[in-house]
Parts: sequence; structure tokens; C-alpha cells
Amino acid sequence: MKRMIVLFAGVIFFNLSCVTNAITGRSQLSLVSDAELQSLAVTQYKEFLTTNKMVPAGNRDAEMVKRVGNRVAVALRDYYAQKGMPNALDGYGWEFNLVESKEVNAWCMPGGKVVCYTGLLPVTQNETALAIVMGHEIAHAILGHGKERMSQQMAAQGIGALGGAAMGTNAKAVNIFGQVYGIGAQYGALLPNSRKQELEADHYGLIFAAAAGYDPRQAVDFWTRMAAMSNGQQPPVFMSSHPSDEERIRKVSEVMPEALQYYRPK
Repeated sequence: MKRMIVLFAGVIFFNLSCVTNAITGRSQLSLVSDAELQSLAVTQYKEFLTTNKMVPAGNRDAEMVKRVGNRVAVALRDYYAQKGMPNALDGYGWEFNLVESKEVNAWCMPGGKVVCYTGLLPVTQNETALAIVMGHEIAHAILGHGKERMSQQMAAQGIGALGGAAMGTNAKAVNIFGQVYGIGAQYGALLPNSRKQELEADHYGLIFAAAAGYDPRQAVDFWTRMAAMSNGQQPPVFMSSHPSDEERIRKVSEVMPEALQYYRPK
């Protein structure tokens, strides 16, 4: 009987701690606030910038990263406005930077801090493919995937909902944040996105890139190049997830008609 009561209480706690994502319609566990995550993210982002070599403004590739990022950010504003949520991303302070590294990677922190590595550019090959990658990474952030992973780990370790000062002083929670958002960490050190999260990021990232004026049809060629890179080798960080290469490409092809509805060449 006692076990049944504990189990019932756990189910109630889980349900009360879930929120429905306004874009995907999927229920997600949420034990931390967006404001707290963004505060921790800014601290880690600033530390990253001081310990890594930024490609200076004025450089052609750095300017391309900023141009793509700003176009996607504007498209996101319009997308959310069309969904009746014009203020959904008001807390975001967008920044787009290019960092010198051979790593084939890009990421977006809570609050819109985006970094691409120079090692990614030979694979993207053009601005449109770069927009597809940045759309994918930004989708992870605005769809709350990191917050979801962090909340799942907190629940597994018996940590309840946190907010305010409690978040920053809870050593376990801060450690989990580092595992989820550990930018610059070695491959395999981060908690991976789930298959569902990766496919959501592919889906909505494609829409965001299309809405920014980039042809989503180039996504299939890009993901095919990425799949070829992982053949018998360690895959790039942002591909270290559950979907197989074949499934990812198939799913991207399936959502292509939807993405094309948002595509307006610029």
C-alpha cells in the first residue's frame, strides 16, 4: 500500500510539473524556469568567449554567420506572431559568433547565444546549409529541449522544481546544467538529445530556415553529407543522437512540403 501511495504521488508530481509546448503540442517536464536557465547560460557563454578564439567582425565567414542568424531571428519573431505569441521570445538577447575550431559543430544556448565553429563551414559549403544547421540548433533552444533534459535528470536524482537563488546554489542542479549545456566539452560528455527532440529540431529548424528565406530543399543534400562523415567514424556532436541517418533524411523529406509553405526567397 505504501509503495502504491508513493507511486501515485510521483505520478501526480510528474503531471503537475509538465507543460504543453505551444509549438509542438507535446507535454514536457519542466522543473526550472526559462529565466534561471538564461542566467546560467549567459555566465557560461561569457566564460566560453574568453577562452576561445573568436573570428573577428568583418571577416566574410563571421559576417555570414551573423547575417544568417539575424535573418532566422527575424523569421522566428514573425513565426511566433503568426501563432498569436508575439512576446514569446522577448527574453532572448540574440548573439551570433564564429569560433575557430576544427570541430564540426554549432550550438544555441537558452536566451539565444549562438556559436558556429569554423570546422562546420567546409561541410555546410554554403549559406543555405548553414541556415539549416543554425535553424536546427535554435529549434533545440526555443522548443525547450535542454530544459526538458535537465528536468528529467533532476527528477531522476530526486531534485524537485527549483527557481530563483535555489537554482544557482543547488550543486546537483548546476552540475546537471553543465552536463546538458556544457559548451566546449569533449564529445560524449553531454547528455544527448532524445530521438524525439532531434526530429523536432530537424522539423522546426527547417521551417525557421525556410521562413528566413533559405531554400529548405538543400537540407537533404546537407544531411547526406553529414551522414557520409559519420560512416565508420565518430559523428559530429550535434548528430550524436538516436535517429539513424536514413530516418533523419526520410523525416526531413516528409516535412519538406510544410517547410516550403514558409519559403519566400530573398
